[in-house]
Amino acid sequence: MSDILMPKATAVWLLDNTSLTFNQIAAFCGLHYLEVKGIADGDVAENMRGVDPIAGGMLSREEIRRGEEDDGYTLKKAASKIAHIPQPKRKGSRYTPVIRRQDKPDAVAWFIRNHPEVSDAQISKLIGTTKSTINNVRDKSHWNSANIRPVDPVTLGLCTQIELDEVIAKSADKRRKLEAEKAEKFEGPGLAPAQDDAAAYESDDSDSTSNDDVSADDIFKNFS
Repeated sequence: MSDILMPKATAVWLLDNTSLTFNQIAAFCGLHYLEVKGIADGDVAENMRGVDPIAGGMLSREEIRRGEEDDGYTLKKAASKIAHIPQPKRKGSRYTPVIRRQDKPDAVAWFIRNHPEVSDAQISKLIGTTKSTINNVRDKSHWNSANIRPVDPVTLGLCTQIELDEVIAKSADKRRKLEAEKAEKFEGPGLAPAQDDAAAYESDDSDSTSNDDVSADDIFKNFS
């Protein structure tokens, strides 16, 4: 998953304003090469407005210049200038003006569609809604389900961009750790148990053959 917000819109800008290759843009934006090619051909993200990664602090002009001079160069995301700004701790639950409360289901739908890795507890705490509302939006049993449209919670004024970025980043880190733990869990001897079983089978088979030979000799002696 890409760490770039609005990766397709960023790719649109890079295609329009730089001579970077499709592979470089795809790697930076976290997209597939064919997605970037589709954007360039007008088959994907048609009429989408580009987002300037330089103005957004995600990329520097020097980094773009390095990429344009070397087709094999991988662009590096600029260090965030707002990541270390301390945020005041809120006491108690978030207060949402009455006029904004009807927008919460739209924000929940946005999370479900764009960031399923964010937990219900995180969504509830960030925009000040309940888990029952989140479940109702997810299973389309909400009373206003027909009119719910996914909308960015920052656009709705339910949280700040810094708060949203922090929640998404934490969820992405947690997901990567879980995937790494699953990978380690399934890595192991692999064929070792099967080899042990095969060896045991061969051992049993040889023992059986030996017993059969002894029995045959005894029978022959008895007849002779």
